[in-house]
Amino acid sequence: MIHALAIVDPSAQIADDVVVGPWTIIGPDVVIGEGTIINSHVVLKGPTTIGKNNKIFQFCTIGEDCQDKKFKGEATRLEIGDGNVFREACTVHRGTTQDQGITKIGNHNLFMVNVHIAHDVVVGDNCILANDTNVAGHVHIGDTAILGGSSQVHQFVQIGSHSMCGTGSIVLKDVPAYIMANGNSAKPHGINSEGLKRRGFTSNDISALRKAYKIVYRQGFTLGEALQELDALVEQSSSVALFIESLNTSTRGIIR
Repeated sequence: MIHALAIVDPSAQIADDVVVGPWTIIGPDVVIGEGTIINSHVVLKGPTTIGKNNKIFQFCTIGEDCQDKKFKGEATRLEIGDGNVFREACTVHRGTTQDQGITKIGNHNLFMVNVHIAHDVVVGDNCILANDTNVAGHVHIGDTAILGGSSQVHQFVQIGSHSMCGTGSIVLKDVPAYIMANGNSAKPHGINSEGLKRRGFTSNDISALRKAYKIVYRQGFTLGEALQELDALVEQSSSVALFIESLNTSTRGIIR
């Protein structure tokens, strides 16, 4: 299943059914799980672990040294879960010792053409990052988040689960869970209600989250005051708890 024109380091651990295209280079300390397909002209460097049933399209570079000037060649890692798709020309860098030493990608994510994932980024499950999106170092992206094409995410930003950033968004502060954001710099534009409906959230959940959004963004409260008001909504829907958590864990401040 490995093309004769591919170059594979003897120390790489590759499951028997992995497909590797021509002119692909797989370096040492790379582990690739079963069912994964790697097209031509891909570069994989380690230490990198890639799970099962991933698909990596041509001209991707996965597991390269990061671009942080503090990086001095330390032994850092990249971990990729199962069922992810990396379209053409995506780049994913390993972590740094200034963080946890690891870049980590979950399961069933879609990285469209020319997406960049920098050092120490953590991506959850079932996310979509559209063409030309750049994610700077130390960013955390929650489950099922969507970043529209050409989105630019500042370092250390948190993108909450079930949120959506529109095309061309410049994200300089944290985006709470469930929020739709857009613009330069990105501003909140309500709850991602259509996305929530598609994921099986009930009308009661969405109603409670809309109330929570209004408390934070429409009633003139400070964030501390808003958090006190939000606790009562958890009884209406447990989904509000994730919204509260994303506010409490914000480190850069939330978008306003």
